[in-house]
Amino acid sequence: MLCEIGGTVGDIEGLPFLEAIRQLGFELGRDRVAYLHVTLVPYLAAAGELKTKPTQHSVRELRGIGIQPDLLLCRAEQPIPLDARRKIALQCNVQPDGVIPGIDARSIYEVPIRYHEAGLDTQLLSHFGLSHERPVDLGRWLEILERVERPEGSVTIAVVGKYTGLQDAYKSLGEALDHGGIANRVKVDVRWIDAEVFEQDDAALHLSEVSGILVPGGFGERGAAGKVAAVTFARERQIPYLGICFGMQLAIVEAARKLAGIDGANSTEFGPASEPVVGLLTEWEREGAILTRSAEDDLGGTMRLGAYPCLLQPGSLAERIYGTSRISERHRHRYEVNINYRSRLEAAGLRFSGMSPDARLPEIVELPSHPWFIGVQFHPELKSRPFAPHPLFASFVRAAVERSRLV
Repeated sequence: MLCEIGGTVGDIEGLPFLEAIRQLGFELGRDRVAYLHVTLVPYLAAAGELKTKPTQHSVRELRGIGIQPDLLLCRAEQPIPLDARRKIALQCNVQPDGVIPGIDARSIYEVPIRYHEAGLDTQLLSHFGLSHERPVDLGRWLEILERVERPEGSVTIAVVGKYTGLQDAYKSLGEALDHGGIANRVKVDVRWIDAEVFEQDDAALHLSEVSGILVPGGFGERGAAGKVAAVTFARERQIPYLGICFGMQLAIVEAARKLAGIDGANSTEFGPASEPVVGLLTEWEREGAILTRSAEDDLGGTMRLGAYPCLLQPGSLAERIYGTSRISERHRHRYEVNINYRSRLEAAGLRFSGMSPDARLPEIVELPSHPWFIGVQFHPELKSRPFAPHPLFASFVRAAVERSRLV
């Protein structure tokens, strides 16, 4: 089991978690628990030296609550000299070999290779009394690094969201796009675009040079009109489109309005809707034409969280991408596509290619007349890994590459 506690030692928010791992180490025994402490060794350019005091003070705080680190991962911009590592070891009561330099790397995928070279894996195995004589095969990491640093091309994909000013909000999404690039041996240049700009500007001003458009999840009405404009642009210009969660729901709203002629189509997340193509499950099972949110709905008890199964239609693009007819994906949302509109939307050209096993909840929609147009209710980015890129992202990036070659 690997447990990571973020923040700085001494932060009041982290104290309960630090106490928990202290007790865990006491109960299991020190031979079954290893404490790895990540510290900062700053470099002062004016003085021309690395400073070890921040690490010493951090470890002192940690020892003050009863935790003695076994290994120190020392982040630094510059190589840490041997005498500095010995000083840290002496002052922090750690063996010299347990002071592991963590020098800034060119890519996150270089980090495992550098930690191996610094002896992190060997020290961990030694702590647990495990053999470390067998050679370590770094071939997979070296191949990933090769693909990242020497791509065979590049492709530009626009992410149209409402939190683009804080890209950490889309961290897993950016990583999944990188994984899709690794799978296709290309560099993915992500163009982060605030959805609200489309409420004043023509979408072509921002999207005419991209080869793929992704609309991610989100909550609330702000930016929704701009996201719908991005969906329209992708659909009409035949640009590969991937809608995730909210991005799928707005693709449904756009198709209902523009293809099915349902003028009042909207999501009840934004207020009363005469044509609620998206709403809470509890809403579209009620009777009545106009559905609104209740006070109970606003409490958030309708959130659908965790992994859910999905059945894929034979012959659909989704089935070809996944290579199977049954999948399981992770969810985090409250609103659902209203299944009561399925027949009208399919008559307008959409295909409901992924459904919950009971056929009540649409999970995937696609547009067969489009080169690559998919909306998913779940969050595929949460399952993507560098060695196993999520098939949706790998296929989406591949479609964007093919698009870029045609333009």
